[in-house]
Amino acid sequence: MSNSTAKNSENWFSTWFDSPYYHILYKNRNEDEAQVFMDNITNYLNMPENGTILDLACGKGRHSIYLNKLGYQVTGVDLSENSIAIATESSNESLRFKTHDMREPTNETYDAVFNLFTSFGYFDTYEDNIKTLKAIKDSINEYGFGVIDFFNADFIIENLVAEETKKIDGITFNIKRFVENKKVIKEIRFEDKGESFFFTEKVSAFTLSDFESMMEEAGVFLLEIFGDYKLRKFYKTKSERLIMIFK
Repeated sequence: MSNSTAKNSENWFSTWFDSPYYHILYKNRNEDEAQVFMDNITNYLNMPENGTILDLACGKGRHSIYLNKLGYQVTGVDLSENSIAIATESSNESLRFKTHDMREPTNETYDAVFNLFTSFGYFDTYEDNIKTLKAIKDSINEYGFGVIDFFNADFIIENLVAEETKKIDGITFNIKRFVENKKVIKEIRFEDKGESFFFTEKVSAFTLSDFESMMEEAGVFLLEIFGDYKLRKFYKTKSERLIMIFK
């Protein structure tokens, strides 16, 4: 996973998310905040006891594991084989993990499909986003709901930290953020064991109106929006998150 591999990779996310350095950089994500969100969203959706949940782009499974502890039957899927290998260590009869591309249908239906922590908008083509929304819709059962937890692009762009340095596990990550072609781009540079690394994260800066257009095209019905993990009202200029509930 040298410089050139990461930089020239057509699907940047398939190399960076599979890198051990991705997990080092993001290992201190706020568990309490994630759990408050899971408590609130499952209550709001009035999930059935032992209900089934698909956690789409689950990473190492932190949300899946907690949802399973709440009593739900959870399937976590992710494109990253490394992440799924780690997540699978926590699997049990009602918690399973598998490698899956979220652009493809799962051929199963669930009481809820969750796509959390800005795990949407990685793709280079608009069609891939529509494909993903259609795949989510096809994975929701008759009484179920879909949930996408995205950043609020308007707020993020307005409050973008252009340069930042983080030192974690003896590695100094130099991070640059900027907006280009309606994408929020994060460049991550660091050195480890005498080798230089360079990775790029690119996420489309989709606004609520972008999602509304895509959902309409995908035949998805947007029911409700919230602006944070406590499910408070969405404000275009002030909310950090854009949480959408749909069918």
